[in-house]
Amino acid sequence: MGYRILLFDLDGTLLDFDANEADSLNRLFQAQGYDFDEKMKKTYHSVNSDLWDRYEKGEILQEEVLNTRFAKTMGHFGIQADGEEWERQYRELLGNGAQLIDGAFELCKTLAENHRLFAATNGITKTQIRRLELSGLSPFFEDVFTSQGIGIQKPQKAFFEYVMSHIKDFRIEETLMIGDSLTTDIRGGRGAGLDTCWVNLKAKECAADESTYVITDLKQLIELCGE
Repeated sequence: MGYRILLFDLDGTLLDFDANEADSLNRLFQAQGYDFDEKMKKTYHSVNSDLWDRYEKGEILQEEVLNTRFAKTMGHFGIQADGEEWERQYRELLGNGAQLIDGAFELCKTLAENHRLFAATNGITKTQIRRLELSGLSPFFEDVFTSQGIGIQKPQKAFFEYVMSHIKDFRIEETLMIGDSLTTDIRGGRGAGLDTCWVNLKAKECAADESTYVITDLKQLIELCGE
């Protein structure tokens, strides 16, 4: 295999975004004087998912996703909210969340000894860098590539082409894309000619040839890539 350049997705792969998101949303709504109950959660996640789907299809800009999702959510309850201000506060809370997937720190520390690690993630540059720093993973990464910084999101081929063209001494045959999303990480990576490793921590099903490799525990990456 001989992989020496490892491209890591962050949320759901190394960083526990679900835990960070839940904690940040609870704090945000409490600060605004509202209980983030099950009805509110369901409405927010429905609105947020729809907006991100439209963004990935190229129908709207990322700024519209971020600056309207809370206003649209509260609008369902007949409440006016300053979407941009809510987003600013949420972004601050989210940026201070550094929950890790089990084994992520040990994995990156071990692999960084003989591999070059890069983050390749959809998201806000400032937020992702801050979370890497707080989690303690930042020293293990040579660079961080984000959809906001590039101006293109995964799974678009141009995202991966940008990343590959901005890594010194890049060799595609020595590179592995690692992530938890079949759509953005795996299909996107394979579409760009990369070998891929699907981090399937939730034991989901997929076609046998969907990804070059599939792991169900981060520790398996050490054996796969070699220490």
